[in-house]
Amino acid sequence: MFANRFLAQRQLGTKRFRPSRRMFLAGTAAAGAGLTIGFAVPGANAQAPAAAAAVNPFGAHIRIGTDNTVTVLSAHMDMGQGAYFGIATLVAEELDAARSQLRVEGASGNLAAYGNVAWGGFAQGTGGSTAMASSWERYRRAGAICRAMLVSAAARAWNVPANEIAVKDGTLFHGPSGRGATFGAMADAAAAEPVPQTVSLKAPGQWTRIGNPAYRRLDSADKSTGKQQFTIDVRLPGMLIAVPVHAPVFGGKLKSFDAAAAKAVAGVVDVVTTSRGLAVLATNTWAARTGAEAIKAEWDQTGAETRSSDAILASYRARVDAAGEHVAASRGNADAALGRATRTLEATYEFPYLAHAALEPLNAVVRRQGDIVEIWGGHQIPDLYAGLAAQALGMSPANIRMHVMKTGGGFGRRAVTDGDVVVEAAEIAKAIGFRAPVKLQWTRETDMAGGRYRPAAVHKLRVGLDAAGNIAGWQHRIAAQSILIGTPFEGGLVKNGVDATSVEGAADTLYALPDLRVEITNMVSPVPVLWWRSVGHTHTAYVMETMIDEIAAATAKDPVALRRQLLAGHPRHLAAIDLAAARAGWGTPLPAGRFRGFAAHESFGTSVGMVAEISMGAGNAFKVERIVAGVACGTAINPDNVRAQVEGAVGFGLGAILREGVTLDGGRVVDTNYDGYRPLRIDEMPKVEVHIVASTAAPTGIGEPGVPPVGPAIANALAAATGKRVRLLPFEKGLST
Repeated sequence: MFANRFLAQRQLGTKRFRPSRRMFLAGTAAAGAGLTIGFAVPGANAQAPAAAAAVNPFGAHIRIGTDNTVTVLSAHMDMGQGAYFGIATLVAEELDAARSQLRVEGASGNLAAYGNVAWGGFAQGTGGSTAMASSWERYRRAGAICRAMLVSAAARAWNVPANEIAVKDGTLFHGPSGRGATFGAMADAAAAEPVPQTVSLKAPGQWTRIGNPAYRRLDSADKSTGKQQFTIDVRLPGMLIAVPVHAPVFGGKLKSFDAAAAKAVAGVVDVVTTSRGLAVLATNTWAARTGAEAIKAEWDQTGAETRSSDAILASYRARVDAAGEHVAASRGNADAALGRATRTLEATYEFPYLAHAALEPLNAVVRRQGDIVEIWGGHQIPDLYAGLAAQALGMSPANIRMHVMKTGGGFGRRAVTDGDVVVEAAEIAKAIGFRAPVKLQWTRETDMAGGRYRPAAVHKLRVGLDAAGNIAGWQHRIAAQSILIGTPFEGGLVKNGVDATSVEGAADTLYALPDLRVEITNMVSPVPVLWWRSVGHTHTAYVMETMIDEIAAATAKDPVALRRQLLAGHPRHLAAIDLAAARAGWGTPLPAGRFRGFAAHESFGTSVGMVAEISMGAGNAFKVERIVAGVACGTAINPDNVRAQVEGAVGFGLGAILREGVTLDGGRVVDTNYDGYRPLRIDEMPKVEVHIVASTAAPTGIGEPGVPPVGPAIANALAAATGKRVRLLPFEKGLST
């Protein structure tokens, strides 16, 4: 399989990559095209000379056009998290470009230029909240190199010293002579200048864009007016719409079908088979969807998942009663410490499958022109997808052109190792002989029932306390389906049977637990699972933070004080905790009927402390009134965007905690639209206050870290109000049992 070869050659790493100036390459475009600056990741593409790749427009990071536009070619896709603007901010800061000049395009096709630096540069991809960490050094330096070449060109043209030239908002000035020029006017001359071997980056005290809360996103107006184009908006001459027909149960395979009724629908032009089932092609979406519903198909369910979600979770519960298959973490001797404990707390937690439920259902557009096949889509791992599409089409990856589109939500769903929707679209286009461009558009129902869920999981904890109330032994068993086993990522991210994404946040907890043992059992099902916003932290943080709260209650300790005691060696985490507690007024009286809960968690290099404030109604009814977050994420490149990401994470996590869960009945997904699977509604959104720990350190992740502490903070507030510990998720289910 192409994906196996791809990652065998380019093993993903988690060690942070530090670029040097020798990794920066500059190329000159043809006269009249302006200046192009690129950055190469060493070893990422040994088959092609890095210098040759850098002169290719697909291998550059900045293009300055003669029309004075500054186009930033982004190595990372934007699925709403603001990556485009963050990267543009880095360039604009060092280049001194005007905000009005900036344009951003998704880039692909040159791994040497776009390899994710935070992953070691071995693959282009957007995930793990690494976009800003990957871009921080190289895009600032690319901007600085470009600025230096513009200044050098102006100095040569005007015959003046370079150090007398000032740059501001996309214009070059020479005060003594009164001369000036736009970037665009000087771009061709700059392209002929030697590339500087060293450049100085601005010190934090010189920043006017980085860290400026008034420097707002570029795409807000287009999104507000509907001008922003997504894959769902792509229209090509003669394009056909394809709607898929998949097996009703996971693991089912097509046995036979009758397409007569589908072909009788006005507008339907063809029905083809794919590796996943069938697709109906029509001149419009409604006809394609109607035709798909009219298909009569028989499916072979041998080996398919036919259990209910309750039955699946029951098998998980039975499994955590015994020792886990693999040890994910071991400190000291948890069993011996538990044997000496004077008191033991035990708890079992259950978490359902969760759908990504993004606003834009999955889609891709394929068109062949001559020897080139173009593919539009939310390409979260574009070079991998290009290779997989090429394999499906029986052609070379060199003949694939990927158009990286902005995406209406992703949350991890667009990063799949088999390139599912892209490959399916390519298969459909090939099946009709490429006689027309094809847009494959999954319906909401196809999307919701299409799998790739956050894995269901069951945790069982035994925690011992000694006579002084200190933690004496922590035994933690997890049963969950692995995301990575059986994929090309297994070799790099599964060690000794332990999938890091199943145990992160527990096995690597920052809490000082000297006698800790974390075990994992990898459950098996045809239900396909995938990373979901903040991945394993979505369930491990809930378990860790509600248990810490339970220990605080059992030992009559303040929950914040206990965390501070257990995190004494982690000043950054403590800073986030202290900021959240202070801004929320932790420890101060609340109005009658109001209660607070606290949680803190580190994920993707970022620490978040969070206080939830709830009001109680009749019975177990409650409303989340206020969330206060303290965030330690290094340099906040765009503080307004950091706040927006945490606000969005609160809404995303709150909906999941309150009532989301994928329900299977006989293997079939029950809730396939927003009426049954119900994300948070706007009137349920609490007031959210986000406070950022001041820092000039390199940025860490922000797209995901706000999700993990939401659930436990609310659960801890509910426990403070009622004494009830919710261990069966979502709350809608847990509070009714």
